[in-house]
Amino acid sequence: MANEHPDAPRGGDQVDEVGLDFAREWIEFFDPDNPEHLIRADLTWLTSRWTCIFAAGCHGIIAGRADQGCCNHGAYFSDDDDRKRVKRYVALLTPDNWANHPGRAVRKSDWIETDELEGEQRPKTKTVDGVCVFHNPLGSEAGYGCALHNLAGTLGKHPLETKPDVCWQLPVRRTQEWITRPDDSQILLSTIEEYDRRGWGEGGLDLDWYCTSSPEAHVGAEPLYLTYGPELTELLGEAAYRQLVEYAEARLDAGLIAEHPATSASEDR
Repeated sequence: MANEHPDAPRGGDQVDEVGLDFAREWIEFFDPDNPEHLIRADLTWLTSRWTCIFAAGCHGIIAGRADQGCCNHGAYFSDDDDRKRVKRYVALLTPDNWANHPGRAVRKSDWIETDELEGEQRPKTKTVDGVCVFHNPLGSEAGYGCALHNLAGTLGKHPLETKPDVCWQLPVRRTQEWITRPDDSQILLSTIEEYDRRGWGEGGLDLDWYCTSSPEAHVGAEPLYLTYGPELTELLGEAAYRQLVEYAEARLDAGLIAEHPATSASEDR
């Protein structure tokens, strides 16, 4: 499904992707546990059949590096708590499960660097040879893929506990802001939406391939709001997630009008 919109992806031409601008259905509801927390959710995205196809057909965001998925630029930490949490799990990595392990007690400089983000220097996971330091290459004796992701499986934990926030949230995007209403009362607005190419900033449109726009990645057996249940629960809380599920299922039962075009294209193949 080609797209000629001026904001259509301008990366490589490996595979077709849908454009970034299309009709979406949204739902707004208040958190059952907090009447001052309003949630705005993109049902078109959350009811899509997107699923991660890392190592199962993923083309990667950089041409010729399909095996690295979207790990090339490393991950900025959302805050100090995020960094400290990851640090605890980095300490559990060994040369047996982390290809870039230094072979001694891990130091901050082994896995953290700073880079500019939105005009300020921010800490992020280090990159080595153009990919995140925690990426174990294909064929590695330490096990292919993210060392922190693999560690979660070894420990019997969900990867959202061991990986940087941005890594387990992608490609779901949560933004939060305080809204002042006409009566001067304030509420917290949490928006849950697709982390599309634009979410990567100015360089997003130049990625060689991106999964949320690709029908090849919209092949999940269940809709995203179910497959990403743990992540959405972490982002919204248990009560709000249960409410989201109810609304999503009711909308699907009634007939979703604005289906994600990448899901539609995948179903038409």
